Amino acid sequence: MKPLFLAFLLFPLFLVAQNTPRPRCADQPVYQQFDFWVGEWNVFAPNGKQAGTSKVERLLDSCVLLENWYSAGGSSGKSFNAYNAAKARWQQYWVDNSGGVTEYLNGRFENGSMIMETEKMPLANQTFRIMRMTFTPISKDKVRQHGQSSTDDGQTWKTDFDLEYRRKQ
Repeated sequence: MKPLFLAFLLFPLFLVAQNTPRPRCADQPVYQQFDFWVGEWNVFAPNGKQAGTSKVERLLDSCVLLENWYSAGGSSGKSFNAYNAAKARWQQYWVDNSGGVTEYLNGRFENGSMIMETEKMPLANQTFRIMRMTFTPISKDKVRQHGQSSTDDGQTWKTDFDLEYRRKQ
């Protein structure tokens, strides 16, 4: 009987905790750090050719940014970007139509740029790779997305892609 009695006493506290209003993401500045990426974009490679299009929108009362990516080559993907308050960092979960999944679990807003990094990802021969994406607003209508990877624990970085997002008019 004791556990049931204890549950009976604690249930009202549980209800209060569930009904206590939490601060809205839209009202907290940390959730607005990546808002420069929100919009509809034409995306270009360094050679000037269009690499694809992207639509980035706010979801869940501005707690999440959803990217809908369509490459000029026909592939597509989505990324879910959110600030994880429990870990005090930004995170991105990327999925694409070829079955690819990448988790960028170590994100931070630094010097006006959003930087997303993966954990160490195993490769062949007992080596590993870290991937990093840096999103930098160039103006209100342009954002640079620079993708890099490192196989020496971040000592050196190789450019994997370099894209310029241009806001659709």
